[in-house]
Amino acid sequence: MRTLQEQRYSKLGPKVVKALKARSFDAYYFDDEAEAVEKLFSLIPKEHVVSWGGSKTLVDLGVQERLVKDGYSVLDRDKASSPQERGEIMRRALLCDTFLSSTNAVSEDGQLVNIDGNGNRVAAMIYGPKQVIVVAGMNKVAKTYEDAVVRARTIAAPLNTQRFPNLKTPCNETGTCANCQSPDTICSFIVTTRFSKAGRIKVILIGKDLGL
Repeated sequence: MRTLQEQRYSKLGPKVVKALKARSFDAYYFDDEAEAVEKLFSLIPKEHVVSWGGSKTLVDLGVQERLVKDGYSVLDRDKASSPQERGEIMRRALLCDTFLSSTNAVSEDGQLVNIDGNGNRVAAMIYGPKQVIVVAGMNKVAKTYEDAVVRARTIAAPLNTQRFPNLKTPCNETGTCANCQSPDTICSFIVTTRFSKAGRIKVILIGKDLGL
């Protein structure tokens, strides 16, 4: 039996998809994670070179593992043997065929809000890869655009810093955003994607709590 939250997601999800489509995103909603993953792979031609930004959602869904298992050509920065090689892989990813990501927040009127420390993830979303596929749990949906910005800054960012205990930021110490200018900040870039050119960006929403 679905939880009350999942029942709510099943009603709200299609409405958010409609709002995304009005902004020229290709958008889809699934109650089930497995169906969403199958849709994701149906959107990636086998000949595509694939890369991704840091995403707990994609890891939890096993997407990277399956890409390798299914024989896709991937650019994986985590396989680099040095910081220099890692940086080069991240630059090459900006010209891959398919770039995968989640999003820090999405407003009910169909705008994506993302915060990035290095900028590689938001750069790829803006321009470069032939297509971008965004996968997100419905917990990322916020009522308004302003609420989406608040979610990205005060929920997603402090949570994401906890993944990197060596980062010296106020939110890593206190758990709350301090609007810092720390050298280690993961909030260097705050990007709103309010429209997708010719359906270049695909958004897959899943009626579960996924990611951060």
